[in-house]
Amino acid sequence: MTIQLLVTDDALAIQGDPLTGWTNLDAPRRFNEPAAGAVTLPARSEVMDQLRPGNRLVVIRDGHIWTAGPMEVPTDYEWTADDGDPGTGTVTVNFVDDLATIAGHITYPTPGSAWSAQLGSTYRSFTAVSAETIIRTLVNENCGPGALLARRIPSLVLDTAAGVATTTSVKTRFEPVLDVCRAAASNGGGLGFRTRQVGSQIKFGVYEPRDLTATARFSIGLGNLRSIGFRQSAPTVTHALVAGTETSGSTTRTFVETANAGAASSWWRVEKYVDGNAANDTSGELTVLGTSELAESSAPVELATVTVDTPDLQAGRDYDLGDQVTIALPHGLQVTDIVRSIHLQATPDGGETVASVVGSQDATTDPQTVRMIRTLGRRLGRLETR
Repeated sequence: MTIQLLVTDDALAIQGDPLTGWTNLDAPRRFNEPAAGAVTLPARSEVMDQLRPGNRLVVIRDGHIWTAGPMEVPTDYEWTADDGDPGTGTVTVNFVDDLATIAGHITYPTPGSAWSAQLGSTYRSFTAVSAETIIRTLVNENCGPGALLARRIPSLVLDTAAGVATTTSVKTRFEPVLDVCRAAASNGGGLGFRTRQVGSQIKFGVYEPRDLTATARFSIGLGNLRSIGFRQSAPTVTHALVAGTETSGSTTRTFVETANAGAASSWWRVEKYVDGNAANDTSGELTVLGTSELAESSAPVELATVTVDTPDLQAGRDYDLGDQVTIALPHGLQVTDIVRSIHLQATPDGGETVASVVGSQDATTDPQTVRMIRTLGRRLGRLETR
């Protein structure tokens, strides 16, 4: 294990010597979401000089950049008389990856115009367009090199197009950019997106996760599982009944039904009304709304698994975020799911531990109450931006 910590400015210029003397490093990566980490260091003057607002932390593992992004809390300083080193103390740096800077932007309906010139009833719409193109365009025109000068993220460029994904439709205004990108990625075939630091640039790109179910396998017998949680339950929605725009004085209204026939056959039919009043009835957006509802609500298999690296199967080398892998349960059942996060923890004395979370998003991220609040917040946001 070789870990190196560098500090750069927002132009990716290295600010000093590598940070040394760190005692604890926590550096996770997450699928299609920003990740937050932390490192604890001795508060020496040469360290403190680099911990300035706007600077970034780069974590290099075995010669390759593991994660990089801005310091969210550059200096969380502590000193007590018990430290035995008067005047030094420790400083904890909290950092995020570069996706977090994109997450700080919202979608403009007319991205080429200033905020004061936005039109109240205008939406940014994509009709039957490649999901990859939608994601790249939204990032480019809201915070990338194609955005208004004041909105551009320093050093951010678009990576080479991967040429993946199916077509989908999106209609948005004033929503968080990454929320819309995640919806497009899900509806476009389960795509992934990420940032990566290359030279003096931060490259944002879309990629297609791999099916590694035959080669990336985890089980108790293989010694690469730390914990398993598995639950199979009835779906909450099998048929999303979407109603389009309701116009005053009109008797016509578009209705679209999307279904998970497999779930309905295995269990029973569960209907849910979905209000598509803000969608464009002719663009396929009603179908997209229904598909999104099914994706959120009709997955009866929930898997929460934490894996551990072994010499034969290592995160970042043999599999990565979004890849589909196989989990062998103790009772003979095998379940396939995707890698949701990869967590690197390290200390100078104890070495490193790399654990991956594999499984259904709802089963592996937040408690149920938090998930409910996030879902309500997303839906209220859609209402507010009409």
